[in-house]
Amino acid sequence: MTDHAEQADPAEPADRPRPVPTTTESAGPDPAAPDPAVPGSATSEPAAPESATTESAGPDPAGLDPATTSDPAAPESAISDPVASESVIFEPAGPDPATADPAAPGSAAPGSAAPGSATSDLAAPQPAAPRPLYEVRRWPRSFADRLTSPLPGVRAVARLAREGQLRPPVKTLRQIPELPFEPGPLPLPVPGRTAVTWAGHASWVVRIGGLTVLTDPVWARRILGTPARVTPVGVRWEDLPPVDAVVISHNHYDHLDAPTVKRLPRTTPVFVPAGLAGWFRTRGFTRVTELDWWEAAELPGEDGPVRFDFVPAHHWSKRTLTDTCRSLWGGWVITAPGGRRVYFAGDTGYGHWFRQIGRRYPGIDLALLPIGAYEPRWMLGGVHTDPEDAVRAHQDLGARVLAPMHWSTFLLSAEPPLEPLHRIRAAWEATGRPREELWDLPVGASRVLE
Repeated sequence: MTDHAEQADPAEPADRPRPVPTTTESAGPDPAAPDPAVPGSATSEPAAPESATTESAGPDPAGLDPATTSDPAAPESAISDPVASESVIFEPAGPDPATADPAAPGSAAPGSAAPGSATSDLAAPQPAAPRPLYEVRRWPRSFADRLTSPLPGVRAVARLAREGQLRPPVKTLRQIPELPFEPGPLPLPVPGRTAVTWAGHASWVVRIGGLTVLTDPVWARRILGTPARVTPVGVRWEDLPPVDAVVISHNHYDHLDAPTVKRLPRTTPVFVPAGLAGWFRTRGFTRVTELDWWEAAELPGEDGPVRFDFVPAHHWSKRTLTDTCRSLWGGWVITAPGGRRVYFAGDTGYGHWFRQIGRRYPGIDLALLPIGAYEPRWMLGGVHTDPEDAVRAHQDLGARVLAPMHWSTFLLSAEPPLEPLHRIRAAWEATGRPREELWDLPVGASRVLE
């Protein structure tokens, strides 16, 4: 039986011919997943429109322990990779101690300062040497020890519903037609130049080091449990150049969309968090590189190797009722051969990781940071930055340019649709930074790093 979530979205443009997958697609549907905007909610996933998907954004409502519940998918060690550079590698429960961040929970190297201590920020660790591409690795059963804030439970969800904070106030929905949408042509590829185009939500087309990289590609009209997207996709699929790589921040449905992924050639290099490679390999992808925090891999580009570093985030993961924190979450620092550097945060709350990332990877030219899906703060503050948090994160990173994302696409929480834009502009102005270093792009717009 074919997974309904794997079908192409009939409302999107027809895809151009793609190579035949090297392995068969997953034989069954993804299990039920909760509402993306409601941490702790759980609804069984009914038969849905072909492109419909569900984001999970809360703890396991049944109190299921991810370390003890059964995994509906086959273990990664049982999946063969025809192009893997090594046999199965058994990984420790945390990051490599040799490259451990002293502020990272569960990853401190022997003799390092405890998280939050006065000495934990003294020395800037150096980025790790790149790992081989496409190796098959085995991970701990749970990454729950990486959480930096507790996940709310059923009582919190009940309060959310009781207070009517699941969606924006109805009277604010009149703002939807005012959401910025200005699609335009993609920048022409120029050697040594870096450009970005915002397709909406956390989906970007990044041209860097001669490569075209997609971040968290979601081209579907809706994800199950939320209204359809309120602005169209900013880049038509048929207008994309050949995709050289894809990076995924975590497995929530508004960041990992099966119908969109199905449109990609199965030989596309994909960079994913630890524990997520099996999802791609069971769908026929043969060039999957999964990394732990602070690990990196390099992909050859026209200008030389482009480096992909996986970095921590204040978030979590869940895609089914039994896989809470079974794969990791994080952001990506992408570095061109000439040193041009783009940071893609994925989903994250505000916290100590931003300063650590800025110290390890100085000279970030562009930070792609989320500014939406933040209300109410008592529920979402630990896992989603609001606009003011994003500006603080940008300062901690030491980045030059800030490009907001994760708003103006799906209405996932209670803030009015246009509020993130107004607040990010005000917060930026308060810093005194040059206005031209805030790229508050409309969906579909592009900018080039000079």
